[in-house]
Amino acid sequence: MYDSAEDILNYVRENDVKFIRLAFCDIFGVQKNIAIQPSELPRAFEKGISFDASAVSGFMNVEESDLLLVPDPGTLTVLPWRPDHGRVVRLFCDIRRPGGAPFEGDCRRLLRQTAARAAQRGYVCKFGPECEFYLFHLDEEGEPTDRPLDRAGYFDIAPLDKGENVRRDVCLALEEMGFTPEASHHEQGPGQNEIDFRYSTAVRAADNVVTFKSAVKAIAAQHGLHASFMPKPLAGAPGSGMHINMSLYNRDDRNLFLGDADGFLPEARQFIAGILARTAELSAFLNPTTNSYARFGLFEAPRYLTWSRQNRSQLVRIPAAEGDFSRMELRSPDPACNPYLAFALLIEAGLEGIGEQLELPAPTDCDLYEAGAAGDLPALPASLDEALWLAERSPLVARVVPQATRDKYFALKRAETEKIGRGPDRAAREHALYFDRL
Repeated sequence: MYDSAEDILNYVRENDVKFIRLAFCDIFGVQKNIAIQPSELPRAFEKGISFDASAVSGFMNVEESDLLLVPDPGTLTVLPWRPDHGRVVRLFCDIRRPGGAPFEGDCRRLLRQTAARAAQRGYVCKFGPECEFYLFHLDEEGEPTDRPLDRAGYFDIAPLDKGENVRRDVCLALEEMGFTPEASHHEQGPGQNEIDFRYSTAVRAADNVVTFKSAVKAIAAQHGLHASFMPKPLAGAPGSGMHINMSLYNRDDRNLFLGDADGFLPEARQFIAGILARTAELSAFLNPTTNSYARFGLFEAPRYLTWSRQNRSQLVRIPAAEGDFSRMELRSPDPACNPYLAFALLIEAGLEGIGEQLELPAPTDCDLYEAGAAGDLPALPASLDEALWLAERSPLVARVVPQATRDKYFALKRAETEKIGRGPDRAAREHALYFDRL
């Protein structure tokens, strides 16, 4: 880990680095970057590198378009899929206005501020995302098709599982980049895969998600494949989720999900209750595409605002784990989300539950999809339109997300729902909009 601009400048001089990618995300979590030469790096640290923010979705307009990228020295990593000679490295950046003021649409900064407020209250929330994705063949012209790499199923092995070489190369690349991959396997869907990495603090975990997605796409392309993080790329097959594992630590560095006869302490119960109470109105950020809502209620994806200690069809599950691995798992988010916004909102929802001492309802361990089993249980939104309606009226969203960012996010997502529309061609329009982009 490097701590200063001088550390980075020395590394670049001593390690044959020829390109530095200055990376950031738009308000939807889509990674962007500009590549600079080593000679420009001192200026980047001192004054920032300007870019046309009017061309980035949800940022600025043409009348006020300039923003600056200032590298964060602690995020240096080599991109191992690029050449060894003339290395390429990446640095995540803070986004600032001319004059040095922070840009309110910098969601990475927003998460950092949220984590700092939690620390002031005596809590640290750690995250361990589990990100699923599909691998598809390319056509003769190198364009993605909807033909999955294989027809394997959950935990299958070669020769049914044709994705193990891609997963291996991704895991090796992640290790070179400072990650700790914990597990990788074939998922339920044809051509569907999952790679899990070790939990970490909020900002680091969100950086890891963004880095992971770019690594998967780059390495899949080297194998002549297309990797898609679209939530539901194939009708009739499982969707891809991004299950978010969360643990909560107090000032004594004690994991509050481990402690009493129920497996966690009162503050952890209140934390879960806060997230259950707010997930519906956060869904526009946790599930940000029209396609996201096709997952719910199928193939163990949740539909109702319930929790369980083991049942994988519930919104929140408490996995069987011990010690530092004791945690809750939120199962509704998908990999299309902006992890910086998602994690910030979830921290605030959980801490609100503690502040208001919310009572955790009884667990739901039955199969809710049997006829009549769900009864009158509250449910997740059924569409992005409904999710946006809830988010626009959410006091928690208003408290966490700056108004300018909220207004742009909602306006662009409303336009997206109108573009997708309804009718028999809806799935084709979703595929055209999301399949390559996500």
